[in-house]
Amino acid sequence: MSLRLAAYAVCVDGGRVLLARHVSAEGESTWTLPGGRVEHAEDPFDAVVREFAEETGCEAVVERLLGVDSRVIPAAEARAGVEHQNIGVFYRVRITGGRLRPEPQGEIAESVWTPLLDVAGLRRSSLVDVGLDLARTAPATGHVAAVPVGGLIQH
Repeated sequence: MSLRLAAYAVCVDGGRVLLARHVSAEGESTWTLPGGRVEHAEDPFDAVVREFAEETGCEAVVERLLGVDSRVIPAAEARAGVEHQNIGVFYRVRITGGRLRPEPQGEIAESVWTPLLDVAGLRRSSLVDVGLDLARTAPATGHVAAVPVGGLIQH
């Protein structure tokens, strides 16, 4: 089993959320939250700020921890064909500067302010639903129910 620790930014403002369009090596697009892998010896708090800047071109400050999501992706559904566990730490962030742009030499083609009502119609990572659910409900435990994958919702 592979394991990945990642930090994700939930940036909501005035009925819209900032989403990043990830383009795979095969050319498939999926909307996701800005964020990514926590590097060795890096604090997830620092990682979300770094990843947000790398992927969007904007600087952000963390307003609060929203929660943690842990999901296991069966080998049959994982990209590498090996069972994979993703542990995601979700933070609410606020933009403090910069301009939206694609990720230089990266997989994020664009970052777009998206009306919350439009999210359900997008091909997206389940991370989007988890992050928005955490932001909306602010559970005391920092945990929400698993998001079923299928249709427009991807791993």
